[in-house]
Amino acid sequence: MTVRLASALLLLALLAGWEAWCRLGGVPALIVPAPSSVFVTLWSEIATGRLAPHLRITATEMTLGLALGCVVGLGVGILLAEAAFLRRLLHPYIVASQVVPKLALGPLFIIWFGFGMAPTVVITALICFFPLMENTLTGLSQVDPARRELFRMLGASRLQTLLRLKLPSALPVILAGFRVAVVLALVGAVVGEFIGGRAGLGASIIAAQSVMDSSLMFALFIVITLLGMAFYQAALLAERLLLRHHLKG
Repeated sequence: MTVRLASALLLLALLAGWEAWCRLGGVPALIVPAPSSVFVTLWSEIATGRLAPHLRITATEMTLGLALGCVVGLGVGILLAEAAFLRRLLHPYIVASQVVPKLALGPLFIIWFGFGMAPTVVITALICFFPLMENTLTGLSQVDPARRELFRMLGASRLQTLLRLKLPSALPVILAGFRVAVVLALVGAVVGEFIGGRAGLGASIIAAQSVMDSSLMFALFIVITLLGMAFYQAALLAERLLLRHHLKG
């Protein structure tokens, strides 16, 4: 409680300092709006209902991209961990595909998938894919050799060893990758909307930029931050529940 109180007081002090700097320093609202102006704009967006559809679209794109990227990442990670030949063959190409900036691929995705939600979901999935794939591969590769030998001596099949030893042992590492993917999912959704989205929080930021509405842009930054924190806290809760069940098992 003491740490939380100190954190809240620090936030209030920063906001007060920001407000005083803008008011007393004569900072133009176009450059940096005062927090009071930002919160008034945010409340107006909420009260009029303009914010809700964009928030829902971004959350949907984030969820779909995260789910798709994590499912594919988990599957590819397991495949590469179980097949050494495929790992040596494909892993360099997977890494090479990840160093290409997704922002640069945006125009191609718009040509292939059109405008709207589809290209944003694909970009988000590509961004989420690699951390889960890499953590799955790492976690499965670090299983205790003695325990693997024990399973082999007991006559466990390859599938049984994977399901009952490797995946449970690698679960903490896999879930750590999932937490990273959750954070990157929001980045992917917003960036995708920057490129070709017609709605969503990212598209709203571009629209606010076009009319030079700094207060609205800052208000949208707050909403994006809160959305990301909500998803991250949900991921932490899911991780605690899964690890608690894992430890009991």
